[in-house]
Amino acid sequence: MIRGQRFFSLAVRRLDGTIYRTAEPLSTFYTGKLRSIPLLRGVVVLAETLVLGMKVLSRSANIAVEDQTEGEQKELGGWVLFLSLGISMVVGVGIFFLMPLFAARSLDIWIAPGALGDFVSNIVEGLLRLGLLVGYIAAIGLMKDIKRVFAYHGAEHMTIHAYERGLPLNVDNIRPFSTAHPRCGTAFLLTVAVVAIFVFSLLGRPEIQWAILSRILLIPVIAGASYEVIRFAGLRQGNPISTILSAPGMALQRLTTRRPDDDQIEVAIEAMNAALEADEGREVEPTSDGEEDGFKPSQEEREEKA
Repeated sequence: MIRGQRFFSLAVRRLDGTIYRTAEPLSTFYTGKLRSIPLLRGVVVLAETLVLGMKVLSRSANIAVEDQTEGEQKELGGWVLFLSLGISMVVGVGIFFLMPLFAARSLDIWIAPGALGDFVSNIVEGLLRLGLLVGYIAAIGLMKDIKRVFAYHGAEHMTIHAYERGLPLNVDNIRPFSTAHPRCGTAFLLTVAVVAIFVFSLLGRPEIQWAILSRILLIPVIAGASYEVIRFAGLRQGNPISTILSAPGMALQRLTTRRPDDDQIEVAIEAMNAALEADEGREVEPTSDGEEDGFKPSQEEREEKA
């Protein structure tokens, strides 16, 4: 999946070897004025990532089932997707925000009260949160299907690298690039975990009920601040400060990306081309044979996308 300026695209390899692709306009909620307001735009990006991610995963799964059963499958309704998203968010908040809090508070009998003790408690909570995040990603990365997903993730990043450098989009040009990218969602997740340590440290060590409430209500604030960090690092690549800020997220992408094969790179190329064609007002053909057309963006187009 590739997000363009006004459209997002999806490309899926079918069993017959062809590549199904489509592009749809982004909601004005994701492209409107809120997108330009610092801190608020991070919340918009988080919502967009969650909703679009669930949508394209559902659609790609439906295409796979359709190929295997040789029949048209009814796509999941919007309420099913939002229910799934809601359940996922509740579980995610419980595991990555509340569980570390409860674990850290269980150690209070060994942590002295006072400013230093409050700081230590928050650091312990933050380190537990980081450990859970990294451990979870490492664990799911051992699954065969997830390994393929992570390979497609790497192919997306490599294709974006080639596009940003103005190269024709073909396998030979894309193959040398890194699977890591500073504007990756993985970097966003890690930044959220780190920023959360600083934000919660400002609150001290309130009563457990207030601590639970703060961990839930401050998620949008943490997401907004984290996005600004990622955006700064992504727009100023090569800057020493940006390099330091993006280093942890880039390192974590060793877990969330894999080196793709040529077929997977071809799918990423088709997704990128579909997004570019839709943003330019051209009709997106629904099926491609996957052969590279060597599309090369102009300097003006690259600057606009960046």
